[in-house]
Amino acid sequence: MFASGLLRADSKFNIIQTLMDTTSFTKKSLGNDSVEPALTPPPAGTAQTTFTKKPKVGAGKSKKRDIPEGLWTKCPTCEAMIFDKELDEGLKVCPKCGHHFPIGSRERIHSLVETCTFEEMDAGMTSVDVLRFKGVSTYKSKLEAYQKNTTLKDAVVTGLGKIGPHRVALGVMDFSFLGGSMGSVVGEKLTRLIERATEKEMPVIIISTSGGARMYEGMFSLMQMAKTSAALAYHAQHRLPYISVLTHPTTAGVMASYASLGDLILAEPGAMIGFAGPRVIKDTTQAELPPDFQTAEFLLNHGLIDSIVPRKEMKERLIGYLDFFTAGKKAAAAP
Repeated sequence: MFASGLLRADSKFNIIQTLMDTTSFTKKSLGNDSVEPALTPPPAGTAQTTFTKKPKVGAGKSKKRDIPEGLWTKCPTCEAMIFDKELDEGLKVCPKCGHHFPIGSRERIHSLVETCTFEEMDAGMTSVDVLRFKGVSTYKSKLEAYQKNTTLKDAVVTGLGKIGPHRVALGVMDFSFLGGSMGSVVGEKLTRLIERATEKEMPVIIISTSGGARMYEGMFSLMQMAKTSAALAYHAQHRLPYISVLTHPTTAGVMASYASLGDLILAEPGAMIGFAGPRVIKDTTQAELPPDFQTAEFLLNHGLIDSIVPRKEMKERLIGYLDFFTAGKKAAAAP
């Protein structure tokens, strides 16, 4: 019984084995013959298999456009982006917050003087390296570089012009030339301007922006403080007006001489005005300084300046002040 049953089971196994050996199985397709690349093994006999890396997100070029230089300027006060053409048309004043950007001497003269009335004086006068100053670079090389970059001979432009109906002697400093520092040429040109105004009985207007006396000329630059002050004293003896306009920044030897001697002292909003820097004063006095220390607003509240005048209003205000200063002279001259 056991032997016959074992025989039958062995026969069935042989039949099943024979069927499996002779039967082929076909994978049924669902209509999609494409094969997933990641699941398909590399073909036999391939020497080397390469895999393509998926690019990282953000690895491509940025879509941010580069803004060309010379088109926009960021205001340091309100951080607004201002179109340069709009800034130039507004006399370099921010249309959003009223911040006053630096402005060149030629641009300022153009904004104040009537068209084709300005006659420049001593245009060809240049500084000389008397002390033969040497440092990282020589004084002579610095002068040549700044003259090339700014197209100015020195840090001040002087001349006679007409503001409204008034003939005036006008001197305008330029901070872009060696920080508006006062050397022998600056002092000489301003002294000649004041003396010419005294001779012709004209008002004097000097617009200052300076870091002080020019260190490359040593004692010669400090002598200009006394020379310009003496010329203004002689001008005052003839009862002729002098208006001083302080712009950002006006400091050190310039502020300690002709810039603070005006019959009327005006300033632009937010201008830094002082002698020594706030850090030096703080370290010397060992005292905390007010937050608006050495600004035009602080000095107006403490009586050093007479008025703060925005740049766009400067011309009209100057005409009004000149009308006041010259009213007595006109009345005396009337029959």
